[in-house]
Amino acid sequence: MASTKKPAAAKKVEAPIDQRETFVSLQKNFADSDISVEEKLKTLYELQAADSEIDKIVQLRGELPAEVAALEEEIASLKERSAAISAVIDQFNRNIADAKLSIADHESTIEKYQRQLETISNSREYDSLNKEIENQDLLRQIDEKTIYDTRAAIGEKKAELDEIKDRLTVRAEDLSAKKEELDTIVESTAKEEAVLTARRDECAAKIDARTMSAYERIRQSVHNHLAVVGIYNGDSCGGCFNTITPQRRVEIASNRKLIICEHCGRIIINPDFDQK
Repeated sequence: MASTKKPAAAKKVEAPIDQRETFVSLQKNFADSDISVEEKLKTLYELQAADSEIDKIVQLRGELPAEVAALEEEIASLKERSAAISAVIDQFNRNIADAKLSIADHESTIEKYQRQLETISNSREYDSLNKEIENQDLLRQIDEKTIYDTRAAIGEKKAELDEIKDRLTVRAEDLSAKKEELDTIVESTAKEEAVLTARRDECAAKIDARTMSAYERIRQSVHNHLAVVGIYNGDSCGGCFNTITPQRRVEIASNRKLIICEHCGRIIINPDFDQK
């Protein structure tokens, strides 16, 4: 008996997202969806509205986040320099200690040779020991100069270290003040931002990955971050203010097609969405 089981429906294969894809392919993908084009356009409109409100909140913070980050980076760099200089000073102190031990060895050797001189009657050996004593004394003088020069270098490094510590104190105070100011702003807008972020996430979840990629790309490419705009003054793009042809205005009003401004690349939607 022949089987009556229906063949499984072919699974839709999603093409990888190409950041350079044309808007023609994006329009085709936009129309090929489980939800209506009108619903997707309305969702994009609401997504842009949420993002614009979030942008306003971010603007309230001004340059504070960047200033805080810059101060934190500078403080970290100053601490690294301070640690490096402290390590150099420690090494200098070890060099001084080694030089002192070396001086003690030279003095001990000189004393030994001087005692030997008292018992030597051979002029050749006498001259040889005197030469060794001179060499040891010269080496001792070199070690003493090393100690003198190293102590001077330590003084310079300590002055540099003190300067860095002073700068660290000032920068730490600046950072504390900036952080306090930023925290005050963030705290005052936290609830509103949380609501807007939740709304944004809800909208984003309804939009396919390809359209979201295009939306984000447009937002990043325009100065005011408006990827979705309405019609301005009845006949112009709300983003670049270039005139829209009557035919395209009809297409926009129909809510049946994704319309991209041919001048600025923004998505143009029916301005009546906010009245529905």
